[in-house]
Amino acid sequence: MRTPAAQGRRLGALLAAAAVAAPLAVAAGAAPAHAAPACTTSTGPHQKQVEGFLGLKVDGRQSPSDCKAIRSFQTKHGISPNIGYAGPVTWGVMNLMNKQKAAGKNPNKAGKCPTNKGRIACVDLTRQLSWIQDGKKLVKGPVPVRTGRDGYETRTGAKKIYWRNKNHWSTIYDVAMPYSQFFDGGQAFHSIKGSVWSPPGSHGCVNMRPDDAAAYWSLLKNGDDVYVYGRKPGT
Repeated sequence: MRTPAAQGRRLGALLAAAAVAAPLAVAAGAAPAHAAPACTTSTGPHQKQVEGFLGLKVDGRQSPSDCKAIRSFQTKHGISPNIGYAGPVTWGVMNLMNKQKAAGKNPNKAGKCPTNKGRIACVDLTRQLSWIQDGKKLVKGPVPVRTGRDGYETRTGAKKIYWRNKNHWSTIYDVAMPYSQFFDGGQAFHSIKGSVWSPPGSHGCVNMRPDDAAAYWSLLKNGDDVYVYGRKPGT
């Protein structure tokens, strides 16, 4: 029969051994508590289009390398779930990028934004593009934007910038809105940290990449015209 002192020494030795064993198990490759979702092996409905966009072999069949490339694109642009599936959301983002690229240096070719007023910021909801013109001269853009999602659509029509705040903080959504330039109620141009291609869209503002929002801040002022037209896909 062990004395109380001996039992205490044995318990201490067991606890010490357990403390050493735990980090060794982690170092040996124990699975994390929240593992990332597995990369899909399923072939998506837009497999060929997505393969073509990413410069992959266009065979319409999902492969581990295809999944890795698609997943990387999804992660970069805030598409969820980012499991490498070539679904409608992923292809929708890529298709929109193609349309934006096709706009080139003449985004107002169709003449839908009135450019006879001097300096004006145009917002095309359909192509999710914005640019600034002085008459026929393209001053900035076109740049990709993210406008209001379904139920929070960015309102169309002729507007004017009426208030600017470089370091604005939204008390409604508790989020930073740098380079805010308001043109219609609570709707404004401003930068965001995430991808401007991430679905489903904003709460009505025209979200921009930081460099683009900074350029708009330097080029526009209170009283400048803004014209919003078209319809965001999915709204």
